[in-house]
Amino acid sequence: MRRTFAIALLLLAAPAAVLAHHGWGSYDASKLLTVEGPIEASTYANPHVQITVKAADKTWTVTLAPISRMQNRGAPAEFVAIGKTVKAEGYASKAEPGEMRAERITVDGKTVEMR
Repeated sequence: MRRTFAIALLLLAAPAAVLAHHGWGSYDASKLLTVEGPIEASTYANPHVQITVKAADKTWTVTLAPISRMQNRGAPAEFVAIGKTVKAEGYASKAEPGEMRAERITVDGKTVEMR
């Protein structure tokens, strides 16, 4: 009985987990966007690291890679610390104005690929 209940819970939870993670199809990959400015906020957490960048035109939420990829590519939490200037290149969200997915970022002269 416990096993059946546990399986039922997993089956109910799986769709919620899938829906919680957005797909990359919701970004406009036809137009490369560059956002540059100081980092105002940084959330170094899974499923993706996010930073808030104060660009010349507006404030952007920039979705980066998962923590493991950031660390493997030499971008620990200090790399995207508040106050640092970042150049993010990527694609704007089709659904969320002011949000983008970065393909690469440059901080302190070091470029890190997000994919």
